[in-house]
Amino acid sequence: MSVETTGVLLMAYGGPDSLDDIPAFLLDIRGGRPTSQELVDEITENYRKIGGSSPLLALTERQAALVEARLNETAPPGRRYKTYIGMRHWTPWIEDAVERMIADGIGHAVALVLAPHYSSMSTARYFAKLDKALAERGDAFSYTPITSYHDHPRYIQALAARVRQALAEMPADTLVIFSAHSLPQRILAQGDPYDAQLRETARLVAAQAGLPVERWTFSYQSAGRTPEPWLGPQLEEYVVELARQGHRHLLSVPVGFVADHVEILFDIDIKARHAAQVAGARLERVPSLNDDPLFVEALADLVQRANGGCP
Repeated sequence: MSVETTGVLLMAYGGPDSLDDIPAFLLDIRGGRPTSQELVDEITENYRKIGGSSPLLALTERQAALVEARLNETAPPGRRYKTYIGMRHWTPWIEDAVERMIADGIGHAVALVLAPHYSSMSTARYFAKLDKALAERGDAFSYTPITSYHDHPRYIQALAARVRQALAEMPADTLVIFSAHSLPQRILAQGDPYDAQLRETARLVAAQAGLPVERWTFSYQSAGRTPEPWLGPQLEEYVVELARQGHRHLLSVPVGFVADHVEILFDIDIKARHAAQVAGARLERVPSLNDDPLFVEALADLVQRANGGCP
């Protein structure tokens, strides 16, 4: 019996493998624009404080292996799935993944970004890189894109379970702060769905975790270094404001990220936590989804549905 293999391309942001990689990593993020030595030193110190490298690739590899196993457990005879990883700003590049898929003879693939919420300024750019890589190689295979999954039931379940578990060990007056990576405010005027999808995720998780409206709020974090206004409030500043309002126990729930990396391990765990502590509040965080079985099920289900509903 012949076997038809469907490729599954999981795309993520990427992160440096060592402190020595940071100048080149920042250069790619900035589209080739020079990076000041001051910023290089600052980012290098941030990574040093979380262990000297990004854990994102190893976590993404784990996610990919589990998704592939899950898909192939339920695949019918004659069909199999093979996962690939492509990073937007570091190795293994999206272009590298395309080369591997071509070498493996993939005729059709399902592609998604490991970020559940769509934006023309973030998610769309991954697919643009994928399209460019394919065009340069004669469109060697076709693919079905999964552009968002902000309300997938198992993704919501996984987050809600973390919220319930964390709150069980915290005081009854703990305030939950959902957060996601900030983007320039101009996306709102452009009708971009990013903000609306994030707030819907927060509402769904809060409802499933049994949180009344007064027990949760929403914030952005990790804004870029450009002069234009970015979506807010920014988490590091918001925790101080909340502390001044009398909130002494805060729980961070980063819904826009699905794996540990610098914007969780430094921006939340170190920077925002310190800001809260100085202001007289305690900030804790739920564990990242990483290889959570419910999240793996969500990704596998998305792929199956995108592949014509075939298991």
